[in-house]
Amino acid sequence: MLDYLKKLRRFDAYPKTLEDVRIQTLGGSAITVISMVIMSILFWIEFHDYMTPNVTEELFVDTSRSPTIEIQLDITVARVSCDFLALDAMDSSGEQHLQIQHSIFKRKLDLNGNQIEEAKKEDITIKAKNDTQMVANKTECGSCYGAAQRCCNTCEDVREAYREKRWALDNVENIEQCKNEKFNEKLKSAFTQGCQIFGDLVVNRVSGSFHIAPGKSFGINHVHVHDVQPFSSSEFNMTHRIKRLTFGMSLDSDTHNPLKDFVGLADEGATMFQYHIKIVPTSYVRRDGSIIQSNQFSVTKHQKVVSILSGESGMPGIFFQYELSPLMVKYTERERSFGHFLTNVCAIIGGVYTVAGLVDTFLYHSIKIIQKKMELGKLH
Repeated sequence: MLDYLKKLRRFDAYPKTLEDVRIQTLGGSAITVISMVIMSILFWIEFHDYMTPNVTEELFVDTSRSPTIEIQLDITVARVSCDFLALDAMDSSGEQHLQIQHSIFKRKLDLNGNQIEEAKKEDITIKAKNDTQMVANKTECGSCYGAAQRCCNTCEDVREAYREKRWALDNVENIEQCKNEKFNEKLKSAFTQGCQIFGDLVVNRVSGSFHIAPGKSFGINHVHVHDVQPFSSSEFNMTHRIKRLTFGMSLDSDTHNPLKDFVGLADEGATMFQYHIKIVPTSYVRRDGSIIQSNQFSVTKHQKVVSILSGESGMPGIFFQYELSPLMVKYTERERSFGHFLTNVCAIIGGVYTVAGLVDTFLYHSIKIIQKKMELGKLH
């Protein structure tokens, strides 16, 4: 048995030196400390890489489309009051949404961006007019001031009647129905306040557009129009900041919110800002099997000054046009191999140890040679 053990000792690849012939040097200790620090740093990097899931990417035709898409936005217009801004959306299917307020909030700000009052969720819906009921109740039938032969009980009814006639409503303060709206006060704050528009809106999952523009929006003969009276459209400065714009579930990624904190600056007055967006549906599969459905997008920005003098057509505002790609990107998280992690750790320890040993040997022998030359007096 002892003979076998003696033979086995010959395979020892790590022969031990005698304790009394070991030489410990200050340079060797310094190299050891440095090596331990390097090993620790490389081990932490490798461990962090192991704990980070490996993400694979696939591209295929999107066949799992939902009928709608949710747009989340947070946009601040610095120099136009909320009373003179409207958010509208429409899509390529022909469906038009005017004055979307059911999920959009407006918050009035001062010119420094500070909040003036709490955000308000405005519920502006087009209600059917019941002319029979209005005629029966004569005491509540207000005048349309010659614009129509019906009851105009609110300021908006009078405006609507004037729009149908395509008349200009200049002297709003003389309209009885408009006195309660404090329109003169709103005129004074039109350009001395800012407005934050935020919230979400659900639209059909087809190509479309939405915009923030000054004035009340309405349709005449299937044409979308904004009424900016009593101002001229050139008086509206649409300088803005986009804090957030996402389509679907929001993810912390530059490709899901590339317009984050973008500032559109109108240097020359009435400016039309256009954002052409290409949306790519995205599916993210986590390690636990949960699936996040979202969208990433790219954007092309363009702006132009709109005025009679510049010869450019259009109106001041912030216009977003989006298209959906028929392809989908799928990201899948996968666990990294533990065996690969152990292999890299061993390579780090062995590699640093070997290199440090070579450096220590080189320094030790170099110092010995220098010392020997000094003893012989040959070192000048």
